[in-house]
Amino acid sequence: MSLLPRSAEEFSSAEYWERFFKKRGEKSFEWYGDYNKLCGVLHKYIKLQDKVLVVGCGNSELSEQMYDVGYKRLTNIDISETVVTHMNQRNAERRPNLTFQQVDATQTHYEDALYQACLDKGTLDAMASEEDGALARRMLAEVARVLCVGGRYLCVTLSQESVVKLAVEHFVSLGWAVRFHCLQEAESSEDSFALPVFILVFTKFRQPMPVPILEMCLGEDGTPNRLAGVAELLSAVRELQSYSVLRKRLRTRTDASSNPSLTLCHVKTGLPRYTLTVQDCAQNARVPRGNYFGVFIVPQGKESDWQYGSSEGRSQLAASANFKRLVIVAMHRDQLYTDMQAVQAELSEMVMELAPPGMPENQQVPFLSVGGELGWREVISRGVSDLSGDYCVEDVRGEDGQLYRRLVFLSNAGLVQSEGRLISTEAASDQRKKSKKKVKQTASQAASTGSLHVDSGFLCCAHHEVMIAGLTMLGVGAQQNKDCPVSVLMVGLGGGALAQFLRDFVPGVTVEVVELDPVVLELAKGYFGFRSDDRLTVTLGDGLERINDLEKEGGCLLDVIMFDVDSKDSTVGMSCPPSAFVETSFLEKVRNLLTPKGVFMLNLVCRDSVLRKTVLERLRGTFSLMFSRKIAGEVNEVLLCCRGDGATEENSSPPPLPSAKAAKILQAALCSHTAGRASGPHIDIIDLLKDLKIA
Repeated sequence: MSLLPRSAEEFSSAEYWERFFKKRGEKSFEWYGDYNKLCGVLHKYIKLQDKVLVVGCGNSELSEQMYDVGYKRLTNIDISETVVTHMNQRNAERRPNLTFQQVDATQTHYEDALYQACLDKGTLDAMASEEDGALARRMLAEVARVLCVGGRYLCVTLSQESVVKLAVEHFVSLGWAVRFHCLQEAESSEDSFALPVFILVFTKFRQPMPVPILEMCLGEDGTPNRLAGVAELLSAVRELQSYSVLRKRLRTRTDASSNPSLTLCHVKTGLPRYTLTVQDCAQNARVPRGNYFGVFIVPQGKESDWQYGSSEGRSQLAASANFKRLVIVAMHRDQLYTDMQAVQAELSEMVMELAPPGMPENQQVPFLSVGGELGWREVISRGVSDLSGDYCVEDVRGEDGQLYRRLVFLSNAGLVQSEGRLISTEAASDQRKKSKKKVKQTASQAASTGSLHVDSGFLCCAHHEVMIAGLTMLGVGAQQNKDCPVSVLMVGLGGGALAQFLRDFVPGVTVEVVELDPVVLELAKGYFGFRSDDRLTVTLGDGLERINDLEKEGGCLLDVIMFDVDSKDSTVGMSCPPSAFVETSFLEKVRNLLTPKGVFMLNLVCRDSVLRKTVLERLRGTFSLMFSRKIAGEVNEVLLCCRGDGATEENSSPPPLPSAKAAKILQAALCSHTAGRASGPHIDIIDLLKDLKIA
């Protein structure tokens, strides 16, 4: 339907609502629902004995239906003489005491505080667009005058943002309480309207409320959710409107190319509790007859994994599950989840609203997960960085049963910024003694006793492993390089895993890390076991400036320069590195800082194919040779770029890929450099180099 907005933001657009009111046609009152839809809320706030003023009654049947169930003290007003005459004639015999009067709602003749309730069905919506809202304000002032203390103004509305804002701000300024009820359709046919109807309830107090009371209820009996301000209330309205449109779309068609998601919040706290992503199967997929609909619960702490956190991964997951529609559910931090059965009970009603069209009414919907478990997560620290925003440090249990510590910046909660595998102090001690006896601890026991530390020999990030494997290009560990130092400049510290691995296991290495954010350095020290020494130093500052300064100073040549730094600019299709790091002029400075055999290593994360092509062309134009290694199941690829000053016309053929022999030599060098370490390096250099290609 062309009336339906494409996003929640469009509900704030005046142009959208102008089109809506032009197109809704003569049956306008049908959009607001009849007595059967509204009666639950009306009976909640209007007593049968109350005197009720119905403003802008029009030819709606609502007053007649209320009269028939016992509301005998209704006064209906409308500015149209034709409407009033027609309604009086229509009810003269059957409802002789139901009165209709031609009265202007902005200037009535009624006494002050005469009514206990005022009912408005669509009148405010119609009047708010007149005279820039002045007409509606006059009506609201008149409503406030004729209502007694404790009286209520019930406004049935579609909640155009400008209308809601006008009404709420008016009554908040008078010190009235504000409560919204959102009424969703139980079922919607193919051609039915998708927007929810809201009933706004404004309650008059003898003394103005010192602090505004703003509440939102789902349905007629929903628990009131207290909101902090008008902006939050308007946001809640937009979200409910957006959900209603999404629900309508999902109930009427499937679309494998669209993966809509929505967040479900805790009713009392308002905090996010679940995020649901809808994944439909392809039109040509062969789905078993009974596989209409399934729900997959992502284990806690795994929501950022490629399979669950990327559209490509979710598509593969849905294809593997082989349902017509799969809803993928991620659980949020700082929320308590008892077990799978409790989660299923909590979600069942909501997810059924997202079922695909054509599903039989009594169809069983399975809840799936990995091993039938919810996973485990414990948030151990939260804070704010001036540069990177809110962050969270958490321990999670992986699918392998091991514990991992993660740093996540909540501005991009689907991305793990840093990760390290945790081992217990006892287990590490046992490993050093080569004892076969294993110390068993549960995740929560180990975390609570503080006996966990990050295993510096285990690199969780595959691109870090490839960077280590790239040291074969320098001949690290070879006999001719036995006593040769290896100098490394790294931009981007994270949790410090890569830097510590270099210091702990690469012979003769010295590492300087440049990190822009001092909070990241403190987190690395406090939660990831990072420590600096004479072979591993940290410079706090901008990596761009550090490279520029070193190039200006001259006399400093480095064996390896590594870029593993993320971009804060989400408008660019490259999340690593920031664009300035791959400008040609800057890449030339990087090249100038390398020794003749030096290697520049870049972690590139670029979803924009055109931009990726541009970056690769710049690198090829700057460096003599470039190798590429894509990371399976990720967007990341590691680029190993050689300075290679030694090429001549006589020897113009590119050097071969690193040999298996060189890989074995590096592997041996890493494993031999473990004296006094809690554990050795967990890395397979030969395997990492198998998919290395000339780019």
